[in-house]
This record gives sequence, structure tokens and C-alpha cells, in this order.
Amino acid sequence: MPRRESYSDTFSGKADKNIRAVLESNNEEDSVRKLKKLLLKVINNELTPRQKEIIVLYYFKKLDIVVIARQLGITPQAVSAVMARARVKMYSIMQYYFP
Repeated sequence: MPRRESYSDTFSGKADKNIRAVLESNNEEDSVRKLKKLLLKVINNELTPRQKEIIVLYYFKKLDIVVIARQLGITPQAVSAVMARARVKMYSIMQYYFP
């Protein structure tokens, strides 16, 4: 059975917008810089290798879910699930620093 190629690539929730805003910010304000540094530390140290790979491809390389799935040889649904688990882990760790 062929894979469905019309998978929705819309992570348009508040979490996704907040992550993108922090990572793409050019604001050199101290609090933004600290938040960005913490977010990068969490990505590098707390995520599984697969979660880190997918987060990097999505947020830093700006690839969409279908392209990531094709590149990794998994389904778009698997990419979406891994991203969702990674976001939950990232937010659960960051809540200790920013209650």
C-alpha cells in the first residue's frame, strides 16, 4: 500500500509558534538570549537522538514533515508523533526554569 503524501504539515499551535519565535529571534535582550540558550541546551542534552534529529530538521533546516519523513524513511505520522513527544519533553523541562 502506498504512503499518503498529502499529510498536513501544520504545527500552528501556540507551542510551535513560541518555539519558532525564540529560535528565530534576533533580539539580543538578555532574557531572550537566556531562553534561547536554555532551549538549545534542552534540545542537545535531553531529547533522544531521533527527537533531536527531527527537531533540528524541522526548526533549523526548515524542512516540512513529508520531506523529513521521506529523508528518514518513516511515515509523516511517525515524524509528527516524535515531534509532539519532543515538545512535551522540552516544555516539561523548561517549566522548571520559567514557572
